[in-house]
Amino acid sequence: ALSSAFPIHRQWRSVGTSYCRNGGGGGSDFPSFLPKEVHNIRDPSARTLAKWIQRLPVQVDFSEKCIMSSCVVPKIRSDSNPVVLLHCFDSSCLEWRSVHPLLEGLGVEAWAIDILGWGFSDLETRPPCNVAAKRYHLYQLWKSHIQRPMVLVGPSLGAAVAIDFAANYPEAVEKLILINGCVYAGPMKKLPKPLAYAMVSLLKAIPLRCYAKLLVFEGLSMSQILDFTNVGRLHCLMPWWEDSMVDFMLSGGYNVTSLIKKVKKKALVISSERDNIVNFKLSERLQEELPDAIGRRVSGCGHMPHVEKPYLIAEMIAEFS
Repeated sequence: ALSSAFPIHRQWRSVGTSYCRNGGGGGSDFPSFLPKEVHNIRDPSARTLAKWIQRLPVQVDFSEKCIMSSCVVPKIRSDSNPVVLLHCFDSSCLEWRSVHPLLEGLGVEAWAIDILGWGFSDLETRPPCNVAAKRYHLYQLWKSHIQRPMVLVGPSLGAAVAIDFAANYPEAVEKLILINGCVYAGPMKKLPKPLAYAMVSLLKAIPLRCYAKLLVFEGLSMSQILDFTNVGRLHCLMPWWEDSMVDFMLSGGYNVTSLIKKVKKKALVISSERDNIVNFKLSERLQEELPDAIGRRVSGCGHMPHVEKPYLIAEMIAEFS
């Protein structure tokens, strides 16, 4: 029904996938590197995508060893350029649990990438997780494993990640898709390290995460809120998470306002009518400031339409890419 309502013609082929020694690949078990709490998640699509998460080696100049970097590798290779799905602030590739399989059903070569410092990579060596490190790590992952200009999809803070990356590595990007982009926030205030750790510990707290879900989504039952919370905070249980978050916060975070007009790529700016996090006027401003952008509005959902309306977002991504 999806493809007939939204005709998209692609040539694609299935490919085999080799998995690293840490597990991954969609079998009956979850990858061994995921926190054991993954077994408590009930959402079938989240459980399925979690089983497909694997780690790929990425060589960076700020680490003696390859960083085993978590992502969902596509099961197909398309003749079109690949779609690479980033995620929101302090999140993981599990955000794309519903959209990713839909994109593959449409013949889209879709990667779901964990940004350095979030997700489920092996960061036991505690590499830096500031903006420059996140950008360079993504570039090295692209250079080693993707190797073609990509359609880079960034929701919320992921839009700032995408703009920062496209401005610095334009050869790696074909187009941008920015969803409720959080791109006009200034740098984070400098905090004493003990206070930063206290704030990060609060970010992991279940009550705060549940409250955030109430802001982002409408009409969820309490059991759904708790399950969405379990999905959204799973990466917080990685042993390095607090250190990487503090490192990012102390570095000042993303500040891409001055880069927006420098990004010459075609862009699709998606905004939600009921977004309680990013005002739609900021999405309109982003569309106006990007040199080559079009806009689409999504009715009846909030800050994360890729979770609330995955069929619609999959259609938009496939059409634009």
